[in-house]
Amino acid sequence: MSRIGKKPIPIPDKVKVDIMGDSVVVTGPKGSVSNPIPPGIKFETRDKQLHAIRKDDSGQQRAFHGLARALVANAVKGVTEGFSKEMDIVGVGYRAEARKNSVIFTLGFSHPIEYPIPPGISITVDKQTKLVVSGVDRQTVGQVAANIRSLRKPDPYKNKGIRYTGETLKKKAGKAGGK
Repeated sequence: MSRIGKKPIPIPDKVKVDIMGDSVVVTGPKGSVSNPIPPGIKFETRDKQLHAIRKDDSGQQRAFHGLARALVANAVKGVTEGFSKEMDIVGVGYRAEARKNSVIFTLGFSHPIEYPIPPGISITVDKQTKLVVSGVDRQTVGQVAANIRSLRKPDPYKNKGIRYTGETLKKKAGKAGGK
């Protein structure tokens, strides 16, 4: 049996879980998240806990068991606490500016880059070089952070670009030069 799949998900008092036919909708103080349920997996609520149950022990069912439980557990955590990714902008003249529905990046190109903020995500800019991407859906927060990072990936030679806070880079030596 899946070690992840058999663990029950505790449901806090402020969270409401609706189990539909092919999806689980989790609603809490920060918002609502809907997750599809893979075929062969079902959820039951017992004693303020949510249990994932699979129909048989085939390899695909065992894989889906842990996946479905982890997705719903992330939804419960997201609607109560939320998820966030912190990012740093490193480089001379590199900066970001938050607008109403977008973020404007100046990253050393000949033009500024306007990144639209997707619904359900909030991006805050501190000191023009610190970004915090936050929201209730873990997958969307991670994807938006990855998209922002891809605007100017960290350069291994000069260590400039957009990186996650705490990300360590290996700086490469440049050309050896003439003798």
